[in-house]
Formats: sequence, C-alpha cells, structure tokens
Amino acid sequence: MQSRVKGRNPNDIEEYSTRVERSFGMPGANLGEAKLFARNKIHPLFRHRLVSQKRFFLGLPIEQHICCRGKDSQGEEVIKPYTPTTLDSDVGHFELVIKMYPQGRMLHHFRELCVGDYLAVKGPKGRFRYQPGQVRAFGMIAGGSGITPMFQVARAILENPKDMTNVHLIYANVTYEDILLKEELDSLVANYPGRFKVHYVLNQEQRSFIGI
Repeated sequence: MQSRVKGRNPNDIEEYSTRVERSFGMPGANLGEAKLFARNKIHPLFRHRLVSQKRFFLGLPIEQHICCRGKDSQGEEVIKPYTPTTLDSDVGHFELVIKMYPQGRMLHHFRELCVGDYLAVKGPKGRFRYQPGQVRAFGMIAGGSGITPMFQVARAILENPKDMTNVHLIYANVTYEDILLKEELDSLVANYPGRFKVHYVLNQEQRSFIGI
C-alpha cells in the first residue's frame, strides 16, 4: 500500500525512489513520466531511482543530461537539467542525485512530490561527445553538485574494458558533509588503482580525512 508523507521539513535531505509506469523513449527528445513509489531520507543526497521493466535502459549518451519539468512555489512551470549518475549498463533503472537547498524553483517541485506522483522527464540533451581512448588521461574539476556529470563520465571510462584512459578528479566543496557521492568515488579509486585518482578540496576544513 502506498502512502503520502506529510509534515516534512522543507530543508530535509531525502532520497526519492521512482518507478517508470510507461516507456520513456529517450531518443528523439521525447517526454516520459516517472512515478514516485518510495521515499527514504539519506544525507546529504536527494536521489531519484526510476525503474522500468528488466530490460529497460535510458539510452542516454555519455555526458548527456535530461530535463525535468515541474512547478515552482508560485505554480509556474519550470524546467531544469540533471545528469543521471547511472549508465546504460545499469539495466532496469537510472538515478538522479540532487543537492537540495532551501531556495530553488525546481527543488520546490521535488520537495512536493509524494508517493504516486509523476515526474515529467525529457532528453537527451547536451553537445559533449566522448569517444573511448581519444586521450591518454582525462582531467576533471568539479564543485558541489557539479560532480554528477563527472561521475558519469568517470564510470563510463573506467568500466569500459576497451578504454585504458586514466582519470584524475579535483572535487571542491565547502565542508566535508557537502561532498556528494563520496562513497561511490572512493569505490572507484579502490576498484581502479592507478587509473582513477580523486583529490578532495574543502573551503572550510572541519576534520582531517584521507583524500584531503
């Protein structure tokens, strides 16, 4: 039985899971709808998992993004781009990892989503095209939520057995708690020693930890 969550603090960071009720048809920039079916708090991420049939995959080229459509606090339509952190190898679902702030027109829409609601999604969008093996090393600089496209590209490079490109990432945040996808990034470092290196940079260092 599905239920709606009421009385939420608008500043809470939560994880959202969503289920696709019909096919997306991403090629050709068609519009699809995703249905929210579960909600779990997880700090500091706002993660949406969209699931379809077992053989479903997004069909999104590397470093491309999708656009989500919703309404702001004034009821006006707003469209904002987001980069999935999953690849087509993640068959059956894709995820959006979003950093929540008190302000933000599209963020208002995400906060108001309840179990059973639909999210309009359209894509793919973007001009960047990555060709495996086109360079020997790939340098990346990211800050805050800008890590999502970098993470997507890094995964695609490292998980491709025919691509021997090395990846070096400098990732900046204000505090340690602001670091998104740290567990996933550290996992890539462990799984691809010598090929993937990440350097964390903090504006307000609150603790010492490996990687700073």
